Amino acid sequence: MTEEEQEKRLNRRRFYKAEQEAGFVEAQDHSTPQTRSPAYKLAFRDTDFLLREELRPVRFQLELLKCEMLLDEAQIGSTLVCYGSARIPSPDAAAELVAKAPPERKAVAERLAAKAKYYEEARQLAHIASSCNIVEQGMRQFVVCSGGGPSIMEAANRGAVEAGAETIGLNIVLPHEQAPNTYVTPRLAFQFHYFALRKMHFLLRAKAVAVFPGGYGTFDEFFELLTLIQTGKMKPIPILLFGKEFWNRVVDFEALADEGVINHADLNLFHWVETAEEAWDKVVEFYELS
Repeated sequence: MTEEEQEKRLNRRRFYKAEQEAGFVEAQDHSTPQTRSPAYKLAFRDTDFLLREELRPVRFQLELLKCEMLLDEAQIGSTLVCYGSARIPSPDAAAELVAKAPPERKAVAERLAAKAKYYEEARQLAHIASSCNIVEQGMRQFVVCSGGGPSIMEAANRGAVEAGAETIGLNIVLPHEQAPNTYVTPRLAFQFHYFALRKMHFLLRAKAVAVFPGGYGTFDEFFELLTLIQTGKMKPIPILLFGKEFWNRVVDFEALADEGVINHADLNLFHWVETAEEAWDKVVEFYELS
């Protein structure tokens, strides 16, 4: 088919794509005070303009769309999300953490080291889910997703990789250095400016969420998830809460119910588990997986 015949096809574009227009600009070799002015830049190529305070709604949309579109293109239908501390060491690093701790931090280091078992449980849970290789209507299910950082997040991504699967990391820009762990699949490594959009993407595809011992960030993600399900904004999914001893020490769930600020039935929104096998059994039972 000749170029002229192609142009006459009804599905032929009448306007150039944005990338083509940008190419036309780059091909221009003239330079004048007008063309050098920031005002003359194409709006979508003008970073200074996009970073203006008034453009926050546009940046929200971009952070929502970029991750959503790339996950769709990667044929990811659902995820198994893993929340947890960025400070719990791997079993291999636990002894060194305690040995290097100053005297005033020794007890804290020992308590963190005692939680190294959860690194292994996160790793094993991710390995089990990824090994199942569940595909439905051409879309991959229970793809392991973490915050992309160290510790429990690293363990989850690591377990998926060791099962030969791709795995997602949703990283966040922080004032101190924050790099994705090396187990995140590069094409599924995302970086967010807005916590709100990052948390949306954690749950948009989530079919199960594993929550390991953690700090403020883990609390924030866990309790927001509970709130969404408790209020009916989100349909119930398996919430797998690892570490009953830890959680009951730092949060008195029964007292919340006894005080009447939640219902006793709300304590059934999550499942207590201690091992990866227990957790995956809850998922299998909930979805009646064969």
